[in-house]
Amino acid sequence: MLTITLPDGSKREYPAPLTVAEVAASIGTGLAKAALGGKIGTGDAARLVDTSFRIEQDTALAIITDKQPEGLEMIRHSTAHLLAYAVKELFPEAQVTIGPVIENGFYYDFAYKRPFTPEDLAAIEKKMAELAKKDEPVVRRVLPRDEAVAYFKNLGEAYKAEIIGSIPSNEDVSLYREGAFEDLCRGPHVPSTGKLKHFKLMKVAGAYWRGDHRNEMLQRIYGTAWASKEDLQQYLTMLEEAEKRDHRKIGRELDLFHIDEHSPGTVFWHPKGWTVWQEVEQYMRRVYRENGYQEVKGPQILDKGLWEKTGHWDKYRENMFTTESEKRDYALKPMNCPGHILIFKQGIKSYRDLPLRYGEFGACHRNEPTGGLHGIMRVRAFTQDDGHIFCTEDQIESEVVAFTQLLQKVYKDFGFTDIIYKLSTRPEKRIGTEESWDRAEAALANGLKASGCEFEYLPGEGAFYGPKIEYTLKDALGRPWQCGTIQIDPNLPERLDADFVGEDGSRHRPLMLHRAIVGSLERFIGILIEQHAGALPVWLAPTQVVVSSITDAQADYVTDVVKALQKQGLRVQADLRNEKITYKIREHSLQKVPYILVVGDKEKASGAVAVRARGNQDLGVMSLAEFQEKLANDIATKV
Repeated sequence: MLTITLPDGSKREYPAPLTVAEVAASIGTGLAKAALGGKIGTGDAARLVDTSFRIEQDTALAIITDKQPEGLEMIRHSTAHLLAYAVKELFPEAQVTIGPVIENGFYYDFAYKRPFTPEDLAAIEKKMAELAKKDEPVVRRVLPRDEAVAYFKNLGEAYKAEIIGSIPSNEDVSLYREGAFEDLCRGPHVPSTGKLKHFKLMKVAGAYWRGDHRNEMLQRIYGTAWASKEDLQQYLTMLEEAEKRDHRKIGRELDLFHIDEHSPGTVFWHPKGWTVWQEVEQYMRRVYRENGYQEVKGPQILDKGLWEKTGHWDKYRENMFTTESEKRDYALKPMNCPGHILIFKQGIKSYRDLPLRYGEFGACHRNEPTGGLHGIMRVRAFTQDDGHIFCTEDQIESEVVAFTQLLQKVYKDFGFTDIIYKLSTRPEKRIGTEESWDRAEAALANGLKASGCEFEYLPGEGAFYGPKIEYTLKDALGRPWQCGTIQIDPNLPERLDADFVGEDGSRHRPLMLHRAIVGSLERFIGILIEQHAGALPVWLAPTQVVVSSITDAQADYVTDVVKALQKQGLRVQADLRNEKITYKIREHSLQKVPYILVVGDKEKASGAVAVRARGNQDLGVMSLAEFQEKLANDIATKV
C-alpha cells in the first residue's frame, strides 16, 4: 500500500503508484479540476511537480491550485511558454531563447530579423488566447543532453541548443510540449493550456543574449498573468495609476530634477528638488543625533589594495569606477563600509565604547548597465543614509530592537505604515561555524519578536558571512520597496584587522552591523514622489505656501505676510502677477502647493488670509496667527 499524507495531517492509502492528478481526483472532482501541480515532501526537501508526476512511495503531498503562490508562479511560467508558442506560430523564423517568471509576470527573449511592433504584440496576444482556448495538454518528456542538442539544432533553434550544450553531458534534460510547440524547461507546468486565461502582453524591450553586452541584441516581450480576471484588472488599474504617479513625469512637471545625457545615471537636482533632498537629509541627520550615532565622512576614492583586502575587487570589479594617479590604482567607492572600519581603527577602542554607531550620508558610485537605469530610482551615483554599528555578539539583539523601532518611526513620519519583515538565513556557501550562525540568526529573530514584528524566513538568502533582516515598505498602490536592512558582518572587521580591548584586557574582534533605513536618498525620494503623487506633505513640500494678491492694491500686505511666514521658517512664495486670481490658484494647484493664501482688500483690512488647501479645499478666512498655528501643527505632526 502507498500512503499519502495531506497538508491537514490526514492520510490516504492507495493500492498502487498513481499520479498527482489521480490523488486529486480521489479527493474530489472540484480539486481535480482546479489542480495545477503538486508539492511533494516537506520542509527544504519539498519540490513542485506536474499533475502527471507518478508517486511511487510514501510521501507528503499538497495539491497546488491557483489559490497558492506556487500555483500563480506555474501559471506565469506556463504563459511564458504559451507566448513562445504563439510567436513561433506567427513568426516561424523567430528563434526562442529563455522565458522566466518575474515579479507580477514573465518575459521571453526572441531573436528575429526585425523589431516587433505594437501591432505584432496585439496579434501575438490574440494568438495566445486562441491557443489557450484549444486546451491542449502540456506533456513532459526527458532526453539525454546530446540528443536534446541535436533535436533543437534540427529545429533551427541555435540559442536553445547552446543553452542545453552548457549542461553537463551526463545529465538528462526535460522538454514540455503543447500542440506543435516544444520547449526546454525544468517545469513544472500547468496540465493544459486551458488553465491560462487571464494574461496581457505589456511591452517589447531590447535584451542582450545571456545579459552580456558583447552578445547580440534580442527582443524581450514582457507579459503579466493572473489567476482571475479580477486580479488581472486590478493589476492593470494599478499600473495606470502608477503611470500617473511616475516620478520621472512628476519630476518634470514640478521642476524637481532631470537626468542628462551628459552624465547618464546621475541626477541634476533643480532648486525645488534639492529642497526636498535637504529636508530628507536633515531629518535623517536629526535621527542620527537623537539615537546615538556619530556622523562621519569618508573619502570618495580609495586605493585598489583596500578593495582587494575587503574582497570587493574580485567580486565587484565590473561595477566599480576606477582611476589612476601616479601609477596607483584607485576606485570610487561603491559602498561606505571599508571607510568606516578605517575610522574605527584609529586609536584604541575599548569594550566600554561599544556599541559604537557611525552614520554617513555617503556618496557612492556603481557602474550600473544602461539598460538597468531608471529615473532617480536606479542610478550610478547615489547617497545612502549608511550606518555601521560596531558591537559585541551579546549586544546584537538590543541593537536590532532599537533599530527596528527607529525605522518604524521614520517610515511613519514619511507616510508609510505597512512594513514587511524578512529574515535571510545561512546560504549554502558560508564562513563561520554552525554555532555562530545559530546565535546570529537567533539574535535577529529575537530582536524582531521583541519589537512585535511578524516576519518570514528567507532560507539561504543571507550573505556568505552573516544573516540579515530586510525591511520592505508598501506604498499607496500596494507596491513593495525594499529600503531598510540590518546585517551581521564578522567578515570585514576580520579582513581589515579591526579590534577592541575587552574587559579581560586582551584584543577582541568586533561584529559590524550594516544598517540603512531609507537606503539611497535618490531612490527614496523617487518612492516618496510616487507615494504622494507629487503632493508631498507640508513638511517636505518645496514650496509650502503661496500668497497671492487679487489686485496690485494688496502688494504691500502680501509682502508683510510672506515675511511673517518666512520668519517662522517656512518656504513661502509671493504671487503679485497681474493675472486673474482663478488663473493663479489653478497654476499653483497644478504645482501641488499645500496652501494658497488669497488676499484682497477685506483680508488686508482685517489682517487675515483666505486659505485654500491642496485638493481644492476652501478653508475660509482666518487670522494670520491662526493660519501660522495650523501650519506649525501640520509640520510638527508630519501631516
